Amino acid sequence: MKLFDSHCHLDDQTYSGDPGPILSRAGRAGVKACMVVGITPVSSAKAVEIADQYEGVYASVGIHPHDAGQCSESALQTLRHLAASSPRVRAWGETGLDFNRMHSPREMQEKWFSRQIAEAGETGLPLIFHERDSNGRFLEILKSDMSPDQTGVVHCFSGNRQELSAYLDLGLYIGITGVITIKSRGEELRRLVNHIPHDRLLVETDAPYLTPAPDRNRVKRNEPAFVRTVFLKLAEVLNQPPETLAPVVWNNTCRLFAVSASSPGIPA
Repeated sequence: MKLFDSHCHLDDQTYSGDPGPILSRAGRAGVKACMVVGITPVSSAKAVEIADQYEGVYASVGIHPHDAGQCSESALQTLRHLAASSPRVRAWGETGLDFNRMHSPREMQEKWFSRQIAEAGETGLPLIFHERDSNGRFLEILKSDMSPDQTGVVHCFSGNRQELSAYLDLGLYIGITGVITIKSRGEELRRLVNHIPHDRLLVETDAPYLTPAPDRNRVKRNEPAFVRTVFLKLAEVLNQPPETLAPVVWNNTCRLFAVSASSPGIPA
């Protein structure tokens, strides 16, 4: 099986600045590609630096809703330059709305979310979305601001059936994390994945966060190798043979991020 971790943060300080051993473990686990996701101009630059150094690694540039209060036109210009600086940049994000923790004011989140949708449209990059407790506002902005030719993935999907249907109607992909492996927290997600067309499914770790079970019983920090655990649980819930589902999910991710399905991957 070839697996693609569609969302991780290898630039995070918990990795001590050396992704080499982590990527080696990923390669041995059959994880042949990963997307390192930017959340600020600084982390986006680090994501691009990592992607440029390692085969099978790609990067996104973006500003997370938690950091929207520090966003500016100058910051977006920096992200544009980063996106143009490397062919390994294949997405824009992580961007969206988070009205749960409110690390940035709502009006700032909405303003810079809309601007980043526009920037992604101009660069031709798919979007990586973050949504939490936006009470429908996230969808309102998507419907008003996304152009028909834009697409993206709802990272770490945690919505309800109605929201899922709306995302699918917009042509979006759905990212499944290790939450699906957690007994109580993942119950609703396990129910809803059966309503996602197989050609819209992606798997992700969100490493170093959301370590799946049972890996979380022995290590705290998540990493791309553990997307295999996420994928195997997804296949189990869908009652699909892993060897049949794996190429579908691989091709979905390659299609979204405009990556050749036969590109050289992370070595084992």
